[in-house]
Amino acid sequence: MNRLSDAGRVQIIGMMVEGVSIRAISRMTGASKNTIGKFLADAGNACLEYQDRTLRNLPCKRIQADEIWSFVHAKQRNVPQDMGGQFGVGDVWTWTALCADTKLIASWYVGTRDADAAWTFMRDLASRLKNRVQLTTDGHRTYLDAVEAAFSGEIDYAMLVKMYGTPPEGQRRYSPAVCLSSERTVVRGQPHPEHINPSYVERQNLSMPMGIRQFTRLTNAFSKKLENHIHALSIYFMHYNFVRIHQPLRVTPVMEAGVTDTLWSLEDMVGIVDEWEANQRGNQHAS
Repeated sequence: MNRLSDAGRVQIIGMMVEGVSIRAISRMTGASKNTIGKFLADAGNACLEYQDRTLRNLPCKRIQADEIWSFVHAKQRNVPQDMGGQFGVGDVWTWTALCADTKLIASWYVGTRDADAAWTFMRDLASRLKNRVQLTTDGHRTYLDAVEAAFSGEIDYAMLVKMYGTPPEGQRRYSPAVCLSSERTVVRGQPHPEHINPSYVERQNLSMPMGIRQFTRLTNAFSKKLENHIHALSIYFMHYNFVRIHQPLRVTPVMEAGVTDTLWSLEDMVGIVDEWEANQRGNQHAS
């Protein structure tokens, strides 16, 4: 398989995080879909490993968590009978935790929307934080036991529970449900009432379909394999945290959080991929 040039790699990642499909990338760059797919798989693994290692001991004080739905292979109602009940086919949920002050995605997890997934997500989030934090989630009840177990009660936690109604007649198919009211519920500790709000993470989850082609609704751009879905997320969050300048902050989220004092570029992301690939080759030769 042909190896892409450094400039080609930078171009492909830049297009990927702007929501361009693999087929369109292939047409615009002249690289084959297989070559692009192999590179994006390596990039996804490299970005996942780097973020897992680097995003530790974070100084966050206010965390907002949410979940966003997507699907892999087929929508749940269209999953073949012989593949029913298999995770990674049908509904897939991405759990995200965002620092309200730095806008850093401190943790994310791809799974179902059940108690086990909530527990895994919250345990990972807790392992990355340096201080006691105030946490806000929606009213999804699986958070309750997961937060208690992950933080052992050392947290200021509240839920913002929203009540929804149906959209107006004639707008039901594509319009979201109408929020009729919301209620703040303190679950643990003493969360500050003004900060019981998941608006930042909800806005971030709204942006994900714009930058991740696999999340775009009403298209055929969905992931066909769970691994590819996770790779796309890993690349997107790496770019979001390390490269993309958040306009109100005028720096990237990792710079605001003190993880690095350097503004990254797409070339730096490619450098992480090159390093990961070199390590993989070294491990293969050693074995």
